[in-house]
Amino acid sequence: MKNIPAPILTLVIGIVVTLISLWVGQNQHLLPEQVSEQAPLVDNLFTVMVIIGTAIFLLVEGALLLFMIQFRQRPGDDSDGSPIEGNIPLEIVWTAIPSIIVIGLGIYSVEVYAEMGGFSPNGGSGGMVMAHSHGGSHNHTGAMGSALAASLEDMGDAPALDTMDMEDMGSFGMMEAPKEPKPVQHYGLGAKPGQENTEPDVTVNVTGMQFAWIFNYPKEGVYTGELHIPVGKRVLLNLEATDVIHSFWLPQFRLKQDVLPGEKAELQFVATKTGTYPIVCAELCGSYHGGMRSTLVIHEPDEYQAWVEENRLAQGGEPQVPTTIAQLSPGEFIAPYGEEMGVTAELLAQLQDPELQPTGIESQGLQDLYVHGMDHAAMNHTAMNHTAMNHGVMDMAAIDAGAMASSL
Repeated sequence: MKNIPAPILTLVIGIVVTLISLWVGQNQHLLPEQVSEQAPLVDNLFTVMVIIGTAIFLLVEGALLLFMIQFRQRPGDDSDGSPIEGNIPLEIVWTAIPSIIVIGLGIYSVEVYAEMGGFSPNGGSGGMVMAHSHGGSHNHTGAMGSALAASLEDMGDAPALDTMDMEDMGSFGMMEAPKEPKPVQHYGLGAKPGQENTEPDVTVNVTGMQFAWIFNYPKEGVYTGELHIPVGKRVLLNLEATDVIHSFWLPQFRLKQDVLPGEKAELQFVATKTGTYPIVCAELCGSYHGGMRSTLVIHEPDEYQAWVEENRLAQGGEPQVPTTIAQLSPGEFIAPYGEEMGVTAELLAQLQDPELQPTGIESQGLQDLYVHGMDHAAMNHTAMNHTAMNHGVMDMAAIDAGAMASSL
């Protein structure tokens, strides 16, 4: 070891430390599975930090072990150590390297934060929106003009209009100076860069309280104790707390947002896998904080729509009818009943072609089948009319038994 030049020894140690650090960083397996588009961004930053941390650990602990062995007190050696007072180049090196690491990680983390939408909560307004508060009518021009016309009739000996200031105008009811807009701070993660001016696919209002999460789908009119979202769609969570500070944590999504009473917060993300995942409160919020958990269920888009419709109906909402009965042709309307009764295309062709009209017993059998089918369709038609009236689809009455007969 003493015969090896110091530069070569330093190079070898650097290569070994780098290889070990890279391997540890790429195989650390300390994080749960990735379930969102934001998760890889966080994991890549974490991997870089693990690589740097491993290298520093190996260098520091390796130096400690080396010095413990090389500079240990030998038997019979009672002399003092070398009177070293300092090493300026060494101090510069061990100050510059950590500084570069911290600055580099800081810049990288800001880029990750921006890519996740950290600078654009509330639809890209940079986290700050102006809540305008005006006294009186919102139509300032019309309100001021009407007040001005009414006031001129009753002003009498009032001062000339060109000598009046804003205060005088306000006293005569002619104009009310608008109040200064109040800034409203929004916290959290908003839309990703390039999506600030687009609407999310799903919006959910999340309320945290001791000791539960409540989820409200305002567009769908659904309240639930679980969060259900579709895979591959942009989701917006509007977060608020009613009592104390909570923290909305989705471990598999790499997302965590503090929820403060009286403050607006939001999270926007896109799920990449279907499945069921935990929702955890990560802020001590009271005696039963450990039980403040919920479930996040990620569906395929069609399964999500079915879940929304099912819960809307269960909670008294109106169903979403994709097509009204009046828009169906007679053939489309009667088709399900024909399948149940065994009506085939050949049978329909016989009924429509005079040359193929059956006679005798076959004709009587077809007539019985026709009458039975008409009665069955009429009963279903009556039931569907009753359902349609309950849901406001009044045009279902346009499809009658005559239309069904003509289709056959």
